Amino acid sequence: MTVRPCLPWPDKRLRTPAAEVAEISDDIRAIWTDMIDTMDAMPGVGLAGPQIGVMLQLAVVDASDKRDRRIRMANPTVIDASAIMNEHEEASPNLPGVFAKISRPRGVAVRFMDENGLYVRRDFVGLEATSVQHQIDHLQGKMYFDRLSKVKRDMLLRRARKAKR
Repeated sequence: MTVRPCLPWPDKRLRTPAAEVAEISDDIRAIWTDMIDTMDAMPGVGLAGPQIGVMLQLAVVDASDKRDRRIRMANPTVIDASAIMNEHEEASPNLPGVFAKISRPRGVAVRFMDENGLYVRRDFVGLEATSVQHQIDHLQGKMYFDRLSKVKRDMLLRRARKAKR
């Protein structure tokens, strides 16, 4: 079991878009395993490569109650999204101690390369959809609080600075 440290905000890598994965190799599979160990240790329902300093479009998600639906994704892209929105409280181990309600599509269809190196399309709903979208944001150099108004974002970042003290 390898739990990797999460980069602290405002590390510039958290604002840098990740590079595409050309192929699935044993090295990529090992990174996914470390990411799952790290996600479970947080605990969280997803993790993206840049959060641990891996600047590749890699993400893992498991929003199941029993933690038995590990989804490994490379190069994920939302190809369709529900018009119905859901609100979930979101947070990040990169900025501990704060969270915010974020509105995102309730369901999304995502195209990604799976652990076998094949591109697949998969539908996600509810918390799983929220987590997948959250991870895709990380892969694009965005944080969940970027979806807040400037006033709410500034308040959240002030709270985060206070929580560090």
